[in-house]
Amino acid sequence: MDDEAASPGEDPQGTPSGRRPRGDTRERIQSVALELFAEHGYEKTSLREIAERLDVTKAALYYHFKSKEDIVRSFTEDYVTDLDALIAWGAAQPPTEETRGLLLERYSVIVGHRLGVMRFLEQNQAAVHQLMSEGQRDRQKLFRTQFERLCDLLAGPDAPLRDRVRASVAVVSVGISCLLFDKDAGAPGELHDIVLETACELAGVKPPAA
Repeated sequence: MDDEAASPGEDPQGTPSGRRPRGDTRERIQSVALELFAEHGYEKTSLREIAERLDVTKAALYYHFKSKEDIVRSFTEDYVTDLDALIAWGAAQPPTEETRGLLLERYSVIVGHRLGVMRFLEQNQAAVHQLMSEGQRDRQKLFRTQFERLCDLLAGPDAPLRDRVRASVAVVSVGISCLLFDKDAGAPGELHDIVLETACELAGVKPPAA
């Protein structure tokens, strides 16, 4: 367990005297952890390596997260929170074509922001299966429920099977396309625009006005 205590040479935040961390926020820790998980794999990445990349002591990192499993749970919960907020927003809107287009736009923004999380979930399925089944709620079932609710909102109330299938394909296309073509876009926003246009076409709705 990575649980060493802060040493006398550290400041109250656990950072060695005279050295400033590049980022000591929760989001910065998550970002660096995702970088290392992508480079070396989840199983081969230690809490010490995460601390070194952050340029803080392991004790300082331990103040925020007791283990790398805690880091994974934290960014998974953040992704869940984003999706919950989107679904709540969609459920409060009138079931119009404009709302459906905005749902896809907002979902594509979430995917773009959480792309590192999605890539982690895709590349570390064995570890993810165990971690997501622990605790008070099964996150695997939760993601499935959110996917179904998002597709229901996109298809509209009492939609026929064809429309529900189109909605599910549209939602899936956003994540898959962002994962596959993330490094191929030549300009900022190019991939987002293409993915949104394609998803709207699959769902049979007009893209939101720029």
